[in-house]
Order: sequence, then structure tokens, then C-alpha cells
Amino acid sequence: MSQFENPDLLDAEHRVTVEDVRQLMGASTPHFALQLRARIRRLIGNLPAEHPARIEGEREIARLDRIAFAGEVRGHAAEQGIPPLRSVSADAAAHH
Repeated sequence: MSQFENPDLLDAEHRVTVEDVRQLMGASTPHFALQLRARIRRLIGNLPAEHPARIEGEREIARLDRIAFAGEVRGHAAEQGIPPLRSVSADAAAHH
């Protein structure tokens, strides 16, 4: 994934929306979390603290930080029958 930005989103005349933030979030994964975080940070950087898009963006930045450094865990209660990935399971550390 490149750091390409949609120039229309960064135009001073563009009114940033919650939907703009959500489009950047898309199907975010640990693999691209830091790149997406940078894009969202740039998009909301000039918005006032109470702006809905800034609030949504900051919430997403926090989530991206978590998955960038902790990864994703499969096999939680919402996904019965799917075992955790070995790389993120409790016993993975014991094998290293």
C-alpha cells in the first residue's frame, strides 16, 4: 500500500466527513494499520476537537494502534470453532 492520498480529500475547500474517515478505515488489517493511521491523522489534523469526523478518526487511530502492535486474534467467542492463529496464541511464546 502506498502513501497515496486522494488530493480532493486534502483540499482546503473539502469539508471532511465521517464517511471520508470510514472510507480510509475500510477493511483495515494489522499489516496496513500504521499507513492507515497516518492517512487518517492527516485527514483530521485541522478539524476542531468536537468535529464528528475528528472524533471518529481518533477512535479509529486508537484501534489501529492496538491492531498494529498487538495483531488480530481469531477464535474469540464471536467466531466459535476457529482456532487462534499460532502466532498470537498463548502457547506461541513458549515455542520461541
